[in-house]
Amino acid sequence: MLLLLIGQALSCQKEEIEKKTDLTQFPYQPKSFELNISSNYPDMRIPADNPLTVDGIALGRKLFYDPIISRDSTISCASCHNQDLSFKDGKPLAIGIDGQIGRRSSMSLLNIGYNSFPLFWDGRVSTLEEQVDHPINDPLELDHDWGTLKEKLKNHNQYPRLFRAAFGIETVEDIDEDLISKAIAQFERTLISSGQSKYDKVLRGEATFTDDELQGYLMFFDVVPDLPDAECGHCHAEPFFTTFEFKNNGIENVTDLNQFVDKGRFEVTMNELDIGKFKTPSLINAMINPPYMHDGRFQTMEEVLDHYNSGGHRQINTDPLIQPLGLSEKQKFQVIEFIKTLTDSNFLENPSYSAP
Repeated sequence: MLLLLIGQALSCQKEEIEKKTDLTQFPYQPKSFELNISSNYPDMRIPADNPLTVDGIALGRKLFYDPIISRDSTISCASCHNQDLSFKDGKPLAIGIDGQIGRRSSMSLLNIGYNSFPLFWDGRVSTLEEQVDHPINDPLELDHDWGTLKEKLKNHNQYPRLFRAAFGIETVEDIDEDLISKAIAQFERTLISSGQSKYDKVLRGEATFTDDELQGYLMFFDVVPDLPDAECGHCHAEPFFTTFEFKNNGIENVTDLNQFVDKGRFEVTMNELDIGKFKTPSLINAMINPPYMHDGRFQTMEEVLDHYNSGGHRQINTDPLIQPLGLSEKQKFQVIEFIKTLTDSNFLENPSYSAP
């Protein structure tokens, strides 16, 4: 009799465990998500193995804002990528777990799904999905490990159902780093400019530049010969106001490439001519997310213009466009007035991007 009771108890316990791990009781009805893309933007390339879905994006958004993703559940992806700051953090260098200071500034995630070159300041990864792994494992950022994070999510009271809805998994054991990364990447691909900046409206004939904004535009893109070329539009090209390329923009006062403390792109390619090269960031929303450069050395856009106007510092691989510009104080002001027209307030206030 005793053995029978023990057997029944074990059987019930097994059924209870199976009930908790089996997710097929919950619906899986994937609904594709159509991006709202401005008319002057191209279609975004979406990986065939990670199509955008309503539930996939919702899961990625929740993970993005959830401190569970850090070792001690104190910070999240959003800690360094704040919507109010165009998904930057307003600090010269990123601050991670335990208040540790990182090596470089946090990059904006605005239009990250359009990034046609490798990601990060040094281009160390090729896809958004692969990108997720780095901050999670970095001891200066989230300092987590996939094994522990997966167990947290498997035992969570909400996440198993959310993964089921997003990816159709059948058991909690199917939750893995691949699906976590895919979900976050899906959310990040939705972070697209609204097309409602003043510049966008001028393009559509819905607004007009002030005299100073127009003069700044003409110099930014070198439109007319009787104004100096501010040499901006070559690296900060339309429509994203970046070419996503890696450049040495002459900010280091050194004569030898080996004197660079942070060697940038070289750390990935090991090509000596990549020393000191960093990814060119977008200027959309640049006026609301200082400081600037990979190490946040410039606190204001005025300092940035002063640097470029001076011609910077030359090394063997400094971009040839870095040269004295000859802009007057008035002309520098006008270029900045144009850059202000790239501010996309609708993006900063879009409720679809905020914490769920």
